Amino acid sequence: MLVTMSEKELMRVQVIQAVCDKRLRRRDAATQLHLSERQVQRLMERFRVTGAAGLTSLKRGKPSNHNLPQNFRLEVLTLLREKYRDFGPTFAAEKLTERHNLKISVETLRNWMIIDGLWVPHSRRKPRVYQPRYQRDCLGELVQIDGSHHDWFEGRADKCCLLVYIDDATGRLMHLRFCETESAFDYMNATRQYIENHGKPVAFYSDKHAVFRVSQAETRQTGVTQFGRVLHDMAIELICANSSQAKGRVERANLTLQDRLVKEMRLENICSIEDANQWIETFMCDFNRRFAKPPRYPKNLHRPIQETPEELADIFAWHELRTLSKSLTFQYDKMLYLLDPIEENTRIAGEKIVVYDYPDGTLAFKYGHRTLSYKIFDKLACVDQGAIVDNKRLGAVLKLAQLHQDEREREGKRERSKKMPKRRAQARVQEQLKAINPVLTNPAEFRASLKR
Repeated sequence: MLVTMSEKELMRVQVIQAVCDKRLRRRDAATQLHLSERQVQRLMERFRVTGAAGLTSLKRGKPSNHNLPQNFRLEVLTLLREKYRDFGPTFAAEKLTERHNLKISVETLRNWMIIDGLWVPHSRRKPRVYQPRYQRDCLGELVQIDGSHHDWFEGRADKCCLLVYIDDATGRLMHLRFCETESAFDYMNATRQYIENHGKPVAFYSDKHAVFRVSQAETRQTGVTQFGRVLHDMAIELICANSSQAKGRVERANLTLQDRLVKEMRLENICSIEDANQWIETFMCDFNRRFAKPPRYPKNLHRPIQETPEELADIFAWHELRTLSKSLTFQYDKMLYLLDPIEENTRIAGEKIVVYDYPDGTLAFKYGHRTLSYKIFDKLACVDQGAIVDNKRLGAVLKLAQLHQDEREREGKRERSKKMPKRRAQARVQEQLKAINPVLTNPAEFRASLKR
């Protein structure tokens, strides 16, 4: 009969043979084998009866006494195939415990999944090379930001973007926000929520996306974007990484979120951006509890907000400069705005005024700290003669507008300027306001009821 023996058992054969031949004392053999003298005596008796085969383990080929029942294993593997086929061993073990009250160790589940073909161990995967960088020392010293475009709802809704804010010192998710696009208004809204929740960090670390950096390769000039101007006004440094590998923490976090977050939302049956933004705080708390690490130093470098809500609203708005004409008019987004012909306004004719385009779609015009009152003449809208007759100073403007409208009708150019900011984020904010109170979206159209 062929007997398979380990190196430890082969060494034991030599020692027991020496004891049986009286070339070695039982006491010395027990010291060499790390056994008691009585156990050596038992091995000698088995060796004399069955030979070397008697020194092999009697449990070899038999199931372990701590082996889990076969029906339990079949139940676990059935659940994995039906609901958690693309889950990793650690994540699957968590969900089996939370949702099905099936407690199993991660390593046991990993072995079962490897045998069943549901998991490929890392030893069989292609090796990857990492160039590590030391983490920062304190919370809020450096926050990496990035937008991750992915099919987050797995077809239950349109593809969208997730804005990720992760602290470099702790690996903690600071803020997550779903949005349709990775635009400046979306980053403004998400950053304002971040600052209101945590305070102002020392610096943000991003890639060279157009939201963060204006680069003109032909002239080798770099300008400041609207989001960069916002961070400058808030005294927050913006650092652009030279490559995506340089901000590897947020990139790896995106991969983890595309795995865990997608599956969590599948289990919660979340099918819209609004529902996801309301629920995301629950996921962040659980994620940070599992994966966040304490900083090297306990000091929090987030600074409190000193600005008033009105100042914050002006900072987190889209800013544009316009020159006021001698007739106290200026254009913005293919619309003509008229200032009242009062003495204060006539003094600033020919000066630069600032346009504040807020994320909720409202506009404000300021010269210095003074807000300018205005009237709108939309050159793309249909002209209502009856509404213009009352204001005689609009006569010349009306003729000019009609000429422009005829030209645009012939050319087929009746859309807004493509250089202006995208209105997707504004439209979403307006829909949310309308759901709360329809008066908030169009306060000018509100008419108070005379009924008591």
